[in-house]
Amino acid sequence: MLHMTAGEKVFQFFLILFITLMSVAMLYPFIHLLSVSLSTPAEAIRPGLHVYPLEFSLEAYNKTFASSQIWIGFKNTIFRTVAGTFLALFMMALTAYPLSKKYLPHRSFYTLFIVFTMFFSGGLIPSYLLIKGIGLINSVWVYVIPVMIQTFSLLVMRNFFMEIPSELEDSAKMDGAGDFRILLSIILPLSKPIMATVGLWQAVNHWNAWFDGMLYIQDPSKMVLQMFLRKLIVSGEEQEMNAIMNQAPGVEIVTPETIKAATLMVATLPILIVYPFIQKYFVKGIMVGSLKG
Repeated sequence: MLHMTAGEKVFQFFLILFITLMSVAMLYPFIHLLSVSLSTPAEAIRPGLHVYPLEFSLEAYNKTFASSQIWIGFKNTIFRTVAGTFLALFMMALTAYPLSKKYLPHRSFYTLFIVFTMFFSGGLIPSYLLIKGIGLINSVWVYVIPVMIQTFSLLVMRNFFMEIPSELEDSAKMDGAGDFRILLSIILPLSKPIMATVGLWQAVNHWNAWFDGMLYIQDPSKMVLQMFLRKLIVSGEEQEMNAIMNQAPGVEIVTPETIKAATLMVATLPILIVYPFIQKYFVKGIMVGSLKG
């Protein structure tokens, strides 16, 4: 700041002000929900800004965690997120590695063929008929198998692999290593930034997804947490709300507002907790993976 001109200082001031206002605008809904979820019913329905609970209560969380539907949704969502992220990374690495090699025959054709699917798809009805034809209707694997390959993530991973010096692979081949051994022992250990970046994308997508569950799942025991949230909040179904509010009866009462806020916080916090552990890889992975075409 000491070496800036007057114009640069003015620009820096408004830039910081703009970023601060944007941060507040994005953080306030989260803070509001947290405050409402920790408030008594009377405080939760109070009009105005909710920054912190004036009357503290954990009853909404007690009733939320006492609901069996929450735990069923958690179990299926965790399975979907863990299995879906791992299989997606594995399958995309197997696809991106050969596409990153210039000596692959017809590499441009294969790449264009894959890119085509990013802009055009068969549509909802053909997709449903395909899922039904391969027997994934009402199966938990419908959350994982159809989305193992994400075109954009695949291309970013391929571009990152192209930046790895080919001399490392040549030396490994001289020692007798095959392509699969090179991928597992050399390429993937050097690709932690892009694997963490793509893994974060996949984990967030799986954790927040609900539309495929609405289309293909009828068994309540196989529904993910986001499907339950949609029924609770968007559809406004009283059956799910009453099922929670009638759990674990106690002295305190709860309202639909506190239950919704507590349920949203329970569904949001786990994926937020994961981000700080891979944030250091995120910027490097996305920058390097997007440079080379």
